[in-house]
Amino acid sequence: MRLSRRGLLRAGLAPVATAALGGLASGCAVPTGSTGRNMVLWYWSGGLSDTVVKNARTRYGGTVDLQAIQIGGYYRSKLITTMAGRAHIPDIAGLKGEDMASYLPNADQFVDLRTLGADRYKSRYLSWKWDQGIADDGSMIGFPIDCGPVAHLYQYDVFRKAGLPYEPDDVSKELNTWEKFFAAGERLRKRIPGASLLTDVNAVFDNVVNQGSERYVDRDRHFIGDREHVRRAWDLAVEAKRRGLVSDLVTGTPDQLSAVEDGKLPSQLGASWATFDLKNGVPRTKGRWRVADMPVRPANNGGSFLSITRACREPEQAFRLITWMLDAKNQAQGYVDAGLFPSTPASYGLSQLREPDPFFGGQVTTEVFGPAAQKIAIAYNSPFDIALGQPVKDEIKAVGVLGKDPDTAWSDAMSKCRRIAEHLGVSH
Repeated sequence: MRLSRRGLLRAGLAPVATAALGGLASGCAVPTGSTGRNMVLWYWSGGLSDTVVKNARTRYGGTVDLQAIQIGGYYRSKLITTMAGRAHIPDIAGLKGEDMASYLPNADQFVDLRTLGADRYKSRYLSWKWDQGIADDGSMIGFPIDCGPVAHLYQYDVFRKAGLPYEPDDVSKELNTWEKFFAAGERLRKRIPGASLLTDVNAVFDNVVNQGSERYVDRDRHFIGDREHVRRAWDLAVEAKRRGLVSDLVTGTPDQLSAVEDGKLPSQLGASWATFDLKNGVPRTKGRWRVADMPVRPANNGGSFLSITRACREPEQAFRLITWMLDAKNQAQGYVDAGLFPSTPASYGLSQLREPDPFFGGQVTTEVFGPAAQKIAIAYNSPFDIALGQPVKDEIKAVGVLGKDPDTAWSDAMSKCRRIAEHLGVSH
């Protein structure tokens, strides 16, 4: 089974990255990753299309000996350690989207892509995605790979049996608020004994937060995780638990996968890449699934970048490689090969993304994911969001899994956040 990207997210706290990279003095002589002719690219399994990487070697083989290396384990930690050690640094490095904010305070350790002409390409990419790769000083260190628009994935026949809307357009229209979505979950539970609408409360909490334009820390380095946008996400997650809409299972476990296969977990709010997790995790459900809009508005979950490190001796050549590998045609290939949903809207009309998907009953799923990707709210991503968001996520999980009192859990989350904020120098 292919490991879900959820299982690859966030190892450690974001400030660890800030501290490690912060030890590199600006302008220091960083040992190179290349001799000019050879060029080293670091990424992780599934982070790029193998076909595109292979084609890049062939296309640029006359001028560049591209060595593309898949780094296993905790990718961010290995990249940070290598850069801090000032040896064997790759010329081109992938940066995971969930880690991006932790690299931005140390933008001087990467080449500012604007100096290589990046602005010429801006109009070809989703504006909110493009902006995520730009530091507060205006320098651009990340060139967009993919994004992760979230939609409602559901089993057609189970919804039909439960007396719910079951055609994608009808599901999108009739379950377009959280209240309507929750009410559908109650009907599902009554009509299909033992069925739950979602696996856990975090599916509600994380997606509601990600629907908005604020996270946990603002541009003024002030903690805002105690405000209405987070509290509303918390209250909706608690309500989902109270109304019996979530299971007691853990995502990715054999029991959870069995429940999905048996139609007891016939619904999830998943990013575009989650369609590939379903295909690999529960292949016998082929043909049962459909895709509709998620309630209210789309959220984003995932999506990464390519950067050029200061170690690169030929940044112009590296930039030519990046812009070719991440153009609309190659991003479409990335979706076919690895489920990397393009950050280039021009890809959405290409044949690779217009193919009916047998796993989803012949639906062209990009007709949902494409428009969703273009409606993502622009949000400021602070280097401290991971550290100050984690206590809240841990406590809402305790409510969902352990039955912890929601008011006590919220109070505990805020106490932890205040302690962490003081340690990090974030006002509250």
